[in-house]
Amino acid sequence: MTTALITGTTAGIGAAFAGRLAADGHNLVLVARDEKRLREQAADLHDRHGVEADVLVADLSEDDGIAAVEARLKDRTHPVDLLVNNAGFGNRARYLEVPITDELRMLKLHCEAVLRLTSAGVGTMRDRGRGGVINVASIAAFFPRGTYGASKAWVVQFTQGAAKDLASSGVRLMALCPGFVRTEFHARAGIKDDSVPGWMWLDPDRLVTAALKDFARGKSLSIPDPRYKAMSSLAKLAPRSALSSLSSKVGRPPAKA
Repeated sequence: MTTALITGTTAGIGAAFAGRLAADGHNLVLVARDEKRLREQAADLHDRHGVEADVLVADLSEDDGIAAVEARLKDRTHPVDLLVNNAGFGNRARYLEVPITDELRMLKLHCEAVLRLTSAGVGTMRDRGRGGVINVASIAAFFPRGTYGASKAWVVQFTQGAAKDLASSGVRLMALCPGFVRTEFHARAGIKDDSVPGWMWLDPDRLVTAALKDFARGKSLSIPDPRYKAMSSLAKLAPRSALSSLSSKVGRPPAKA
C-alpha cells in the first residue's frame, strides 16, 4: 500500500486530498500545526477507510517544523510515495500594510518549505524510480498580486522546471493552481465571501478530483476548472496594468489613503 504525506491537511484543500487519497486506499502522513485536529482527522480517516494515518505536528513557517517533515520524507524504511505541499496562508492587506515579519513568514512557508520538502521527498523517490509531488500554488500566480502572487508564481516555475529535469526519473511533479475555494484559508486571511463573485468559488472535493486526474495524465500544471483556465489564458494576453487593476479589487480591501 502506498503512502501520501499532505501538509496543511486539517481543512480545505488539504482535507479534501486526505479524504480522497484515503478512500483510494493510500496510507497517510498528516501534517499541520493543530495536534488535536490532526488526531481527530487521523482517527476519522482510519475508521472510515481502514488506512493508517500518522500524525506529524509541524509549523512549516519555522525551521524546526520544516526539518521534522524533511526527516520523515527521507525515511527509506517507510517511504512516502506522494507528497502534497498544500500548507499556506494569505494576507488580505496590501503591500506595506502587512508587517515585514508576516511577509517573510509567507515566503518561508510558500517557497523555502516547498523547496526543502520537495527536495527531500524527490531524493528518495528518484532512488526508487517512482513517486510524485503535487505543489499547491494558486491562480494568483498569473496575476500581479503582491507577495502572495509572487510566491505562488515561484511555486509554479520551480515545479515545472523540476518536472522537466526529472522527466526520465519515474518521479512526477505538478503545480496545482486553484482559484477561490470555500475553505478556512480565506476566513483566516480576512477575506469575506461577499467580496468575491459567487461564480468564482470552487468546491474543494471537485477540485481535488480534477487535480488527481491531471496528475495521472502526467501534467506539470493543473488549473482544474474551465473558468480559471480561461482567466489564466487571458492573463497571458491582457495588459499588465489591466490585470493589476482587476487583481487588486477581488477579495481585497480598498487601498488606504
